Amino acid sequence: MLKNTLFCILALCFVTTAIGQNGNPSDYLSAQFHKERRQAFRALMPFNSVAVFFGNPVRNRANDVDYVYHQDPDFYYLTGYKEPNCVLVLFSGDQLSADGNKYNELIYVQEKNPSEEQWTGIRLGIAGAKKDLGFSAAYNGEIFLKSGINFSNFDSVLFKEFKEDNGDSALRDKADLYKLIESFKAQIGYKTAVISKSDSKGIGDVKSKSITASKKENFNTNAIPSFMASLREIKGTEELKLLTKAVRISAIAQREVMKAMHTGMSETEIQGIHEFVYRKYGSEFEGYPSIVGAGNNGCILHYIENSKTKVENDLVLMDVGAEYHGYNADVTRTIPANGKFTVEQKLIYDLVYQAQEAGIAASKVGVTFGSLDGIARQIINKGLLKLGIVKSEADGNQYFPHGLGHHIGLDVHDPGAYNALESNMVITIEPGIYIPNGSNCDKKWWGIGVRIEDDILITPDGPLNLSVEAPRKWQEIEELMKEKSVLSNYTVPNLD
Repeated sequence: MLKNTLFCILALCFVTTAIGQNGNPSDYLSAQFHKERRQAFRALMPFNSVAVFFGNPVRNRANDVDYVYHQDPDFYYLTGYKEPNCVLVLFSGDQLSADGNKYNELIYVQEKNPSEEQWTGIRLGIAGAKKDLGFSAAYNGEIFLKSGINFSNFDSVLFKEFKEDNGDSALRDKADLYKLIESFKAQIGYKTAVISKSDSKGIGDVKSKSITASKKENFNTNAIPSFMASLREIKGTEELKLLTKAVRISAIAQREVMKAMHTGMSETEIQGIHEFVYRKYGSEFEGYPSIVGAGNNGCILHYIENSKTKVENDLVLMDVGAEYHGYNADVTRTIPANGKFTVEQKLIYDLVYQAQEAGIAASKVGVTFGSLDGIARQIINKGLLKLGIVKSEADGNQYFPHGLGHHIGLDVHDPGAYNALESNMVITIEPGIYIPNGSNCDKKWWGIGVRIEDDILITPDGPLNLSVEAPRKWQEIEELMKEKSVLSNYTVPNLD
């Protein structure tokens, strides 16, 4: 039964990118999916409440260059809209417009602007929001500035706490995110207090802290994160297709790197091979900054410099993942750059592998995250004690300093309640051992960092490893590394 489930998922998801008539991908989440998610959110809302969502800000990289835009995952989950400067308003019950029409949701989007679109790309606009996203009530963002919604009529106004990175692009947009948020604050009576330097314990410059007026008891900034966590931790069929494809792309990239790896490679070059494979499959982004750490660099949990020019004979820890149509994989493999594990590397690797095997096997409906962590941690701590690396099992935690796993989805660390596992959750199982140079143990263990991470679908029939195509056993890794890579003979001119 489990094998049949795997076959069905892989057959559905792993095809060449579906192409629409305009030449763009056509395998995004459907408008119906987003509509159903809005309905599901509305069902969680308190009686007589309104929820307001804002998209992510445009963030500046340097001077007149911005970072590549990435939509707020909650906003995308509920709408499918990928552009900035946008607002979604959901009502718990039907509202009545001035012309007598009922509505329970409003979306405000960027206005069509041929001059701006020549520089930054075609905008969906009102017509596109209605046709492509399935909204009946869509408006330009400027309308929200004077929306006329009387928020004081609602028992609860739900919104997420505001971040302080919503820059005002006054010269370009009449309704950028800054103006949309400031307008909303004014409409609901949201107050901002400034804490002076002398009030901030002398740390840094003037600090500001957002507070709400005491009369505004209908403000609720906790409900949206809680509701979204309960919705997003369980994946639907459409989500599983995209997420599984992201994971399989990442696993295949790991395979290609195993074949191409040699001691003269740099960490950046290894990163580049992973990300090249992602692009070959139509992945738009990396799910997070790629981590490629050789030797002692692999003992830094979120090492992203990837600046070592030669990996030499070190172990190379590669924590990388593709993002496909918004969904993020998170796959880690640790391999010997020269194709052969040393005795010490093999002992540590096998200990991590045993802990991961036990964690995956126990990943079943009803099991808690805490119990999974305990299973893996006990194996690692007992193993470190047996190897003489620690003097007591309790000391082992210093070499396994992170949790065993997390949800993945539109965020690489997807929101969730983190209670008992349920069917159609997708989680990581990622034990690790990291022994930095200078550790209080025999020097032969120094600089060994090992993490093995797989993405596991929870099913009624047991755990399903979506990243199984990337070898995990040390014997399988060494065998694959003997194979010839298509990149073996690829060279570029010397620029020195």
